[in-house]
Amino acid sequence: MRDDTYESFAWKISRKQHAPGEPEETPETPQHSLRLAILISGSGSNLQALINAIENKQLSGVEIALVVSNNAHAYGVQRALKHNVPVIYLPWVRLAGTLSGEMSESEVKLTALLQLFRVELIVLAGWMRILSAAFLEQFPQQVINLHPALLPDDGRGHTYTTQDGTQIPVFRGLHAVKQALDAGVKVTGSTVHYVTPEVDAGPVICREEVAIEPEDTEESLHERLKVVEHRWIVEAVRIWKSKM
Repeated sequence: MRDDTYESFAWKISRKQHAPGEPEETPETPQHSLRLAILISGSGSNLQALINAIENKQLSGVEIALVVSNNAHAYGVQRALKHNVPVIYLPWVRLAGTLSGEMSESEVKLTALLQLFRVELIVLAGWMRILSAAFLEQFPQQVINLHPALLPDDGRGHTYTTQDGTQIPVFRGLHAVKQALDAGVKVTGSTVHYVTPEVDAGPVICREEVAIEPEDTEESLHERLKVVEHRWIVEAVRIWKSKM
């Protein structure tokens, strides 16, 4: 058999036949998925909200590349395993006497993991450790956090103006819910913001006000804030992705 005959035959069987005038199909270009790393320390309910949104196709073009926990016993680890999401326990060692501007040993390891898994957006979902400026410099506008209180648009300042025009203090740190109850304010909320070296002081991505009921305890208010958090952490990822 002549070479040109063989080539013609091979070409014919490898191509789909089209009717006259029918346009040929063009191969689909694989769409890029936004790769997330979720950092957790506890139950991982916000991790679960993201998993659900991705699996239910409410958050398209997004995948969780990695979950990192500084707590080996965090229930969020089991959530990740149940959904076949890669999860790593990373013991967190605090700095002790190292030079200013230097990453901790744990941050160096975390950086290596994020690069290995080609992570594009880092979500702090109940992550109970402060990240250094040196670490954050490597991921500008790529680290977001959930905070159970209301922050001003730019994240700075000491007061927040509610929708009805009332000025309330800005509650930062680990005990923001208790601070709101102790201060006797009538409204608090949940904020998703960019992480900066100053704790809970980064630009706001989205937020929602939540009324404080007279009978609220720290536990009951936390639970109602979680419902809001689960919705807005998904929306924050969607907003971030739209700006890629």
